[in-house]
Amino acid sequence: MQPKSRASAVAFGETLRLALDTLRVNKLRTFLTLLGVILSVFTLVLVMSVVEGLNRYVSEKVADLGANTVVFDRIGIITNVYEATKARRRPPFRTDDFEYVRDHTQLSREVGASSSRQLDVRYGNEKVDDVDVAGGTPNIFELRGLTIEQGRALNDTDELHSSPVCVLGNDLVQRFFPGVDPIGKTVRVGPQTYQVVGTANPLGSVFGISRDNFVILPFATYMKSWHLPDDSIQIWLETWSPAMAQAEIDEVRAILRAKRKVPYREDDNFGVITNSSITSTWTQLTGNLFGLAIMLTSVFLAVGGIVIMNIMLASVTERTREIGIRKSLGARRQHIIMQFLVESAMMAATGGIIGLLGGMGVTALVRNLTFMPATTPLSAILISLFLATSVGLFFGIYPAVRAARLDPVDALRYEM
Repeated sequence: MQPKSRASAVAFGETLRLALDTLRVNKLRTFLTLLGVILSVFTLVLVMSVVEGLNRYVSEKVADLGANTVVFDRIGIITNVYEATKARRRPPFRTDDFEYVRDHTQLSREVGASSSRQLDVRYGNEKVDDVDVAGGTPNIFELRGLTIEQGRALNDTDELHSSPVCVLGNDLVQRFFPGVDPIGKTVRVGPQTYQVVGTANPLGSVFGISRDNFVILPFATYMKSWHLPDDSIQIWLETWSPAMAQAEIDEVRAILRAKRKVPYREDDNFGVITNSSITSTWTQLTGNLFGLAIMLTSVFLAVGGIVIMNIMLASVTERTREIGIRKSLGARRQHIIMQFLVESAMMAATGGIIGLLGGMGVTALVRNLTFMPATTPLSAILISLFLATSVGLFFGIYPAVRAARLDPVDALRYEM
């Protein structure tokens, strides 16, 4: 190592030691000074961790249509009240819309239909409220990603004859038939009875709401008994490959617009749901949350930085005589500036570390006590520590320069 480099390293090490000694001597003042930085980093880390966990959760649990699956329905994805009001005025999808799409699409591997409503389901003396009772074409199991655990799925014969049969979700199986084979048993939906021909494998829950609380009937059976005049069905499509998904959407949009006689310059009077539309809508919502977190973080950082600057100015006043002694012994202006900048940067970085640990701790609690798989991304750690240190450096510049400009003679004469 060159002599000049060795001297710089020794000077920096001495400066670091002095800064640590100062922070240790005034522990309470240091902690109170860092509250703004601690809160800002804590908020930023916690929000980034929750958003990261929610994004993963949505992509894994909510946006699970499959890369090839598209759903056309009356409403689509709505994010504000005005659009929702307009969407409710749209004409509902009828069975003939589904049949028209099925007969005219050329890019779809599968075309299915479904409709549903919330009803009470009974077996013996047991009753489950607000069950999702759905009717679906035989291919709805494949389109929805459902698999059969016991028995069989619904088939073309059930659809053709409007058979009174059903497939149960896991919640109903556990409630009605614990330890008993449910196949062949009869459940009651309202005044109607249906024979159980199959049960579905568990899907789990989303945001604490079970996805296994359902009964699926043949589409024709459901339409006879439960479909009301103003109800709208959903049209499910599966393309041959993900690369063809957008072409399929464009084709089916054109088919439906022609069938429903939508004028050329008017918007679609139906909605389209895809994995990408779900995730993009969710990203927009979490982006707003992240923006709010950035605002709070900025306020906390500004307050914390101003407090750090004031404390460092007070420290300059308290250590005026010490600065004079150092200068009289040969310390240069850059050494004084470095001392105070390192001290303020370390102070802010310490607050950043405390806030980071607090944010990670609360994130772990959220992950272990709730349904959300909150996780702290590496970017949150790096950004929070960089911001905290930068605030310390920025707001430490003025006190450091003021200390470096002190006249050594006047500083030696200074009395507290």
